[in-house]
Amino acid sequence: QVRLVESGGGLVQAGGSLRLSCEASGDIGVIDAMGWYRQAPGKQRELVAAIESGGKTNYPDFVKGRLAISRDDAKDTVDLTLDRLKPEDTAVYYCYVRRLRYSFAFWGQGTQVAVSS
Repeated sequence: QVRLVESGGGLVQAGGSLRLSCEASGDIGVIDAMGWYRQAPGKQRELVAAIESGGKTNYPDFVKGRLAISRDDAKDTVDLTLDRLKPEDTAVYYCYVRRLRYSFAFWGQGTQVAVSS
C-alpha cells in the first residue's frame, strides 16, 4: 500500500506563510516528480508546484515570487512554502507523487487550508 502522509495546513492569517510537508512510503518505485495541487470549493484541481527528480520546478504564475519547494530523495519527502497568503489561497491541498514507470500518479488525502483576512 502506497501512502502519502501530509502535514501542515489549517487556519492561516492573510499575509502569513503556509508550510506543507508530504512523506511518501510503500512500494512506490522510482519517483519522478513530487509536488502539491489544490482545489477550492466549486473549482477544478490546479497545480501549485511540482519538482522533478533532477531539481526542475514547475509552477503557475499565481505563485510566482512567493513559492519555495524542495524534496529529500533519501526520505521521499516534499516540502512547500507559500508566502504572502491571500484569502483566495483557501483550498484543500493535495500531495502529488508521480512514479517514473508508466508515469503513474499517487495522491494524498488532502489537507484543508483556510486563509482568513
